[in-house]
Amino acid sequence: MNTPVKIVIIGNGMVGHRFIEEMVKSADYGKYRLTTFCEESDLAYDRVGLSYYFAGKTRNDLSLVRDGFYEESGVEVHIGDKAVKIDRESRTVTSEQGRVVAYDKLVLATGSYPFVPPIEGREQEHIHVYRTFDDLEAIKDSAGESRSGVVLGGGLLGLECANALKNLGLEAHVVEFAPSLMGVQLDADAGDMLRTKIEELGVQVHTGKNTKLIAKGEACRFQLQFADESVLDTDMVVFSVGIRARDEIGRECGLEIGARGGFVIDSVCRTSDPDIFAIGECASYNNFIYGLVAPGYTMAGVAADVITGCGERRFEGADLSTKLKLLGVDVASIGDSHGRTAGCRSFSFRDEIKGIYKKIVVSPDGKKLIGGILLGDAEEFGTLQQMMLNEMPIPEDPGCLILPSSGSAPAGFGVDALPATANICSCHNVSKGDLVACIEAGATTIGEIKSSTKAGTGCGGCATMCKQILDCELSKRGIDVNTDICEHFPFTRQDLYGLVRVENIRSFDELLARHGKGDGCETCKPAVASILATCWNDYILKDEHVGLQDTNDRFLANLQKDGTYSIVPRVPGGEISPDKLIAIGTIAKKWKLYTKITGGQRIDLFGARQEQLPDIWEELIAEGFESGHAYGKSLRTVKSCVGNNWCRYGQQDSVSLSIELENRYKGLRSPHKLKMAVSGCTRECAEAQGKDVGVIATEDGWNLYVCGNGGMKPRHADLIAESLDKPTLLKYIDRFLMYYVRTADKLQRTSTWLENLEGGIQHVKDVVIKDSLGICAQLEGEMKHVVSTYQCEWKTTVEDPEKRKRFRYFVNSDESDANVLFIEERGQIRPATEEERKKLTNLEPAL
Repeated sequence: MNTPVKIVIIGNGMVGHRFIEEMVKSADYGKYRLTTFCEESDLAYDRVGLSYYFAGKTRNDLSLVRDGFYEESGVEVHIGDKAVKIDRESRTVTSEQGRVVAYDKLVLATGSYPFVPPIEGREQEHIHVYRTFDDLEAIKDSAGESRSGVVLGGGLLGLECANALKNLGLEAHVVEFAPSLMGVQLDADAGDMLRTKIEELGVQVHTGKNTKLIAKGEACRFQLQFADESVLDTDMVVFSVGIRARDEIGRECGLEIGARGGFVIDSVCRTSDPDIFAIGECASYNNFIYGLVAPGYTMAGVAADVITGCGERRFEGADLSTKLKLLGVDVASIGDSHGRTAGCRSFSFRDEIKGIYKKIVVSPDGKKLIGGILLGDAEEFGTLQQMMLNEMPIPEDPGCLILPSSGSAPAGFGVDALPATANICSCHNVSKGDLVACIEAGATTIGEIKSSTKAGTGCGGCATMCKQILDCELSKRGIDVNTDICEHFPFTRQDLYGLVRVENIRSFDELLARHGKGDGCETCKPAVASILATCWNDYILKDEHVGLQDTNDRFLANLQKDGTYSIVPRVPGGEISPDKLIAIGTIAKKWKLYTKITGGQRIDLFGARQEQLPDIWEELIAEGFESGHAYGKSLRTVKSCVGNNWCRYGQQDSVSLSIELENRYKGLRSPHKLKMAVSGCTRECAEAQGKDVGVIATEDGWNLYVCGNGGMKPRHADLIAESLDKPTLLKYIDRFLMYYVRTADKLQRTSTWLENLEGGIQHVKDVVIKDSLGICAQLEGEMKHVVSTYQCEWKTTVEDPEKRKRFRYFVNSDESDANVLFIEERGQIRPATEEERKKLTNLEPAL
């Protein structure tokens, strides 16, 4: 019997785990015995997505190791045991707990550690780094005892950390030594625009600051003292100023170390010892350490190929292009983003209204793309990156690559022009050729491509391009791209809407019996529920409809991460009387609800338990309130300024109009949420041009804007008509909204709908104003039905004893869920964290 080859892996992070996966899938894996040392208490997890831990993800959610994978694969794992010594002569590794494990081949995947500069005062309590689960737990604990927090470092991780502090309820600051943010990826113009966008989101930024001392504070726990003699008070500090390779174990055994740290490796990831390999952030190739996961994954594959002799991959550097989302802002950097190549030229586009900055850098001869920056809108990232990597020729007018779309793409630009060798998914090393081969083998959906190639299952940055390649290849083969809403209905959402409307179908079961098959699913049920509600405006909790609704609609409230619900009573136009304001305060105080004024001029009440909802609604209804539909795909708010009644610049009564609009459209269910606004003058204090429907007053009447979006992909609304009187304005809005709900896809915002609508805004104008399709009378009649049949869903529910029973936490008891606990903070209560809940287990619940 042959003795197995002993492979020891030091480090069980993302890259160490990827090496194990590469080994396990090799043809002759049975020849090897793998042992890995995992210093942390958790097996490999998604460190790139670590910030999601603050958003409610658990350690298990972020784990990269499938349950039972190591046991099934025969991998020996030593969790919570750090490898501390390598004896190259005896070829053994010794751990902190005294284990001695022999190796034939050793793989170092020790990663990196957060660099903490030698600032006086850095070793105090409530000063942290941002790297591991344990670090995040410590940050959460400190946040519970703090009002403000500072992140030292304005790079990628620093900004993510600042967002985490903000989400933990702290006043968040970022302090950066350089003159602008993300200086490695972005130029000064992009950095400045990013700063503006981040500050608009509530994170304060301080650039050009050299921290000299972390002193004891008076107003706060600490006072940061800077070289320019300015100061900043804070209650906690998080260092995020860069990483350093963890190479101490190799230094002690005599491995060659790079000038900037890290184990020196060659193109097959060998160190200066031919039996020892290094991969990931601990490896130095050509005196460079790659701090991204994709190069680490490539190294893991190379090392596995060399050890097993089953492949020929080599590591010769990696593209450092990155695409990410910071505090909801799209940011991408491609190649030589700073334009440091001698003789290169650049083209840039800047839109300060929408917060978009785009720049491309081209070769001296103007024929090749060598770099770029995308901020605020990174849709072109995949294509531009591939143009650079594959040295594809660029259009004669390079500016068309980044200017707002004005028609079809230039010739030779797009996924069809990419060579088969183009690396589409760097996380899993999947080329365009691999995707095409998968499609040729029969794949017709993104799910099948993901299952077969793993493309799109890593960071997700390639998902858009994978879909584009799939659609392109299917079209070339004469295969219609499947637009069915799901497997149960061979129709689009638009088709289903037409069937429901024309055939007067009143329930999901009736639609399924006539035009579908099976039982339905989580895709078609809510879509049909929305269609039925739009067409007939039935009470959504009727027995035939309730099973179609998602959690928020089923309980007429927004589910929060702790299991409680938020309640948003309607406040049309943001106008509220003193008596109603007092009533909200009285009810919130009685039920101990956390109160928050929203960006849509509403008051949100958080912390209501499921069984409490009808009682709270009943009290709100008695004070004249009704449901604000914050839980539904429907009209959320109509924001307004104070208009000409109060403002010296006001041209029209924006408050009265906003109230009228909200009361008119408050019952309309739609493919996605709708937001409106009315500004009393062109100073635009209500931000109407960022809404699905926006109205701006002029001295001659009302200007109507449509299809704006202030969300994850901001879009400026388009002007559809000017100087309208109120009856015409209402008529046009009626037509626009009903045409949108009739023709949009499921969960499609008006902005995306317009971008995908043939003919664009001109087509909308023709339909709404010129009645080009001859349907305006129908659209107006359908809206009249919605308006005339409105009902407050809260009121309908509380008046029906049987419906109230649905809100019991226990079917056979009126008792509450005793596991939901609250703590007091800033004069109000909030849900207890998991750690706080453990400490409170011997106490009575707050409610």
